[in-house]
Amino acid sequence: MIPLSYYLVLSALLFACGVTGFLIKRNIITIFMSIELMLNAVNLSFVAFASYWQALSGQVFVFFVMVVAAAEAAVGLAIIIAVFRTRETLNPDRVNLLKL
Repeated sequence: MIPLSYYLVLSALLFACGVTGFLIKRNIITIFMSIELMLNAVNLSFVAFASYWQALSGQVFVFFVMVVAAAEAAVGLAIIIAVFRTRETLNPDRVNLLKL
């Protein structure tokens, strides 16, 4: 059996990679993927705690986070495509107005 601390360290590393990508990258798609990586890191810690404590609530939270992530992906990608069609760039510094 793998100890809980290994899962938490892996989750922290994934979350740190997501935060780094979010702060450093200058592409909307990469920022979007970094957010997904952070959500999956949180899901990993939820599942690890749920398994450790033998509780179902952690897995319910994971299901909720996955539903939110799927909705975010659908809406976010639609917005990214609309922005790219009008501005022809994915640099968030050049997209400073919400008006298309």
